[in-house]
Amino acid sequence: MGLFGIFSQKDKSEIIKEYLEKEAVILDVRTQSEWDEGHIENSKHIVLNLIPLEIEQIKSWNKPVIAVCRSGSRSGQATQFLAQNGVDAVNGGPWQNVAQYVD
Repeated sequence: MGLFGIFSQKDKSEIIKEYLEKEAVILDVRTQSEWDEGHIENSKHIVLNLIPLEIEQIKSWNKPVIAVCRSGSRSGQATQFLAQNGVDAVNGGPWQNVAQYVD
């Protein structure tokens, strides 16, 4: 069960809003073709399987991270990996969940 599995939908949105207030970077971990179909403006795009290769770049942002994907599964995996490597990260779930809170 991911972090959000224990929270209600309202709590999820509160956590997303908190991270956005902390100027979190939105990290989209979907494939290139999924990204091309639509994404959050100014979000970063690193495909899930490349996250381990890009961990130093992600750490260099010096900001919390909201990971997003299509359903929340891949972003959950990314969040777990990032957290294990010292990045303050939260699973935003489907990218549209987070998009509604971005100006």
